[in-house]
Amino acid sequence: MKKLIRILGSRYFLAVVCILLEFVQLTGAFILLRSHFIIVNALGWALQLVVLIYVINRDEIPEFKLPWLILLLLVPVTGAFIFLLFSTNDASKKERRRHAAVTEALAPYLVQTPAIDELRGENKNAALQAAYLRDAARVPCWNGTAVEYYPLGEAFQPALLKALESAERFIFMEYFIVQEGVMFDPVHDILRRKAAEGVEVYFMYDDFGCIMTLSGKYYELLRQEGIQAIPANKLRPVFSRSHNNRDHRKITVVDGKVGFTGGLNLSDRYMNAEEVYGHWKDSAIRLEGPAVRSLTALFLSAWNTQTDETIDCAPYLDVVPEASSAAGWTIPFGDGPPPLYRDRIGKNVFLGMIYAAERYVYITTPYLICDHELLNALRIAARRGVDVRIITPHIPDKKAVFLMTRSNYLPLVSDGVRIYEYTPGFIHAKNFIADDATAVCGSINLDYRSLVHNFECGVWMYETDCIRDMREDFLNTAAVSEEITPDKAVLRGWRRLTAEVLKVLSTLM
Repeated sequence: MKKLIRILGSRYFLAVVCILLEFVQLTGAFILLRSHFIIVNALGWALQLVVLIYVINRDEIPEFKLPWLILLLLVPVTGAFIFLLFSTNDASKKERRRHAAVTEALAPYLVQTPAIDELRGENKNAALQAAYLRDAARVPCWNGTAVEYYPLGEAFQPALLKALESAERFIFMEYFIVQEGVMFDPVHDILRRKAAEGVEVYFMYDDFGCIMTLSGKYYELLRQEGIQAIPANKLRPVFSRSHNNRDHRKITVVDGKVGFTGGLNLSDRYMNAEEVYGHWKDSAIRLEGPAVRSLTALFLSAWNTQTDETIDCAPYLDVVPEASSAAGWTIPFGDGPPPLYRDRIGKNVFLGMIYAAERYVYITTPYLICDHELLNALRIAARRGVDVRIITPHIPDKKAVFLMTRSNYLPLVSDGVRIYEYTPGFIHAKNFIADDATAVCGSINLDYRSLVHNFECGVWMYETDCIRDMREDFLNTAAVSEEITPDKAVLRGWRRLTAEVLKVLSTLM
């Protein structure tokens, strides 16, 4: 009851009600015009035909087309109108203009390094993956960057606080969820103090992600403390397709020398100071060296796309941290919705790793609701003898999403993919590891929202020392998880029916 009262009294509920009322008004006006004017009705049917042809021929995955085709057939004409309102997640013209400008400004600082040529001599498949990221995400390949892996939020927070304390020039932070408490309060204290000392502090959080955790004007409080703060994708009670494009990234950069990313948000549940869904298993990595420049550029791109209060990039990118003797190659990269990002970069990186794998692919993900192409790649890998293992949660944070995750178990398990559920609770880590050589740690979930709609980030790695730690953590986590047998993978009765309906609609959620 308390949770319901909290939701009904939140700005989220007010915004949703206003948006729904606006949508009802628009569709109602359209239906009314159709029923009273022959010309409008004829134009509506013409629109229906054009939209049907467009959807069928659209350069999209079948999973995206199917629910729209069903809607168009079930609700003729009106379905076409709804399609025009909801089918895309385009950024606004202003965001596109800003993003183009900042991309141009960042280009001189993200010129390809000789590291990719060295990688080409080391491993051809890895070099091809790096070349894809170079061209699609416009980011260079770096060597000489030390990477440290944190298997839990409890290990991540002390390292984060230590890095923040060392700041002398600037701090950049970008997170999806922020909540006052044991996790964030010490961070906030340091940011407040550093800002008073003259360190430039920029803090960015997703307004939708924080709608139940922060007040609508929280950024104004931070600004009063000397912290430059903005809410990304600010929620407004008006209809806008850009509400779908949430900033799901987790980034910290200190002085351009040290950077963090991974699955961890700044909230108590992420370090088990608050238990909601059993034990919360998450992960993060710390980078120190030249590759941090790409994380700095990623933050600057996000900030300058979201606000007119643009940051001059040059002072933060003019010096590349000195390379260390650390092994391996690293590529921090970003992903996001079209047209800001032309490719589905995260998905293509994962596909490249799966198809290149020769011995094993280990994956941890909170959700397993990806398209046929990714699922088929996993099945093919298992059938050609690759040891494919996936760990998902046992205690769900969203029951409907968990049901869709479980609905994908049977075809995967039947083809030899080994799936485990993290029995102690909820696993939120987003890790890919292949053949003890290649890995990705970042914010990208295996669901349609992460792979298509959200702004995301990750770090692709080859032969970095931390990959062994990631592999060991995966095996230790699997050891306390329940393996899903073919019998357990079968959904029956209402669960199967519900899951199949939800899967059809999953691309619209």
